Amino acid sequence: TKCESGCVCADGLYENLDGRCVPAEDCPCEYGGLAYGKGEQIQTECEICTCTKGKWKCVQKSKCSSTCNLYGEGHITTFDGQRFVFDGNCEYILAMDGCSVNRPVSSFKIVTENVICGKSGVTCSRSISIYLGNLTFILRDETFTVSGENPGVQYKVKKNALHLMFDIIIPGKYNMTLIWNKHMNFFIKISRETQETICGLCGNYNGNMKDDFETRSKYVASNELEFVNSWKENPLCGDVYFVVDPCSKNPYRKAWAEKTCSIINSQVFSACHNKVNRMPYYEACVRDSCGCDIGGDCECMCDAIAVYAMACLDKGICIDWRTPEFCRKF
Repeated sequence: TKCESGCVCADGLYENLDGRCVPAEDCPCEYGGLAYGKGEQIQTECEICTCTKGKWKCVQKSKCSSTCNLYGEGHITTFDGQRFVFDGNCEYILAMDGCSVNRPVSSFKIVTENVICGKSGVTCSRSISIYLGNLTFILRDETFTVSGENPGVQYKVKKNALHLMFDIIIPGKYNMTLIWNKHMNFFIKISRETQETICGLCGNYNGNMKDDFETRSKYVASNELEFVNSWKENPLCGDVYFVVDPCSKNPYRKAWAEKTCSIINSQVFSACHNKVNRMPYYEACVRDSCGCDIGGDCECMCDAIAVYAMACLDKGICIDWRTPEFCRKF
């Protein structure tokens, strides 16, 4: 409606992020605050996306995998990306199949056992049980045991300084990679051969996070506590009625927790900030660092930071954040 001074691109040209005028086929694409040039690709667990004329064109991978994270004092990110926190001194089913009424036979079940680890009542995942028919793995006290056998299951166990890793194949059904940091963090990465229904605290793995709070009775719970209570392995355990806020119970620890966890917001992780939203990880770190009040406080804090570092690594960003003075490897 009025003239304004300044420069414009000629017809058929568009301004790119460098301020140059380029044809449409050379327009960049944006993802997570970063610019990607023509033909550049980004990959998620399920898609390969290529930058074409300023827009992402995505192709579904033939095999799609997804990861469920259990870390710290009861933080869970489901296969579909829903986040929640729970406290409970019981065994809970993380993930299993055979959930549908039509196919009630389960080929795997993964159970976490929680124990109290702070005066405020927070819990930590200390023991993981993996049931594969007659084959059982028990992960506890920084090691694992194997009992029974199942000729229908193939598995390999790998170790490094920080993790135990289990590669498990159930032919025709699942490829699973389970990663345990021998303490509080556990990751379940699953690739399915079929659209078998999965259930448990890790959600139903249907691509929709809105219905992840599906209970054992097959209805979507109104809140996460109702959902968590439905997945108790032992029905005699008491229900959880509230989630503890450790920083309110231990206000004297809050300043220390915020200071030590601030490495997540610092320049150390700056290369990852546009790739992975850091705030949920920072908040989880502060909560856990407040809660570990009867020993192991630094270990709780380091575990929480390690989860963000692993999320960055999944996006191709490797952060060298451990030092001999801060969260050393041994």
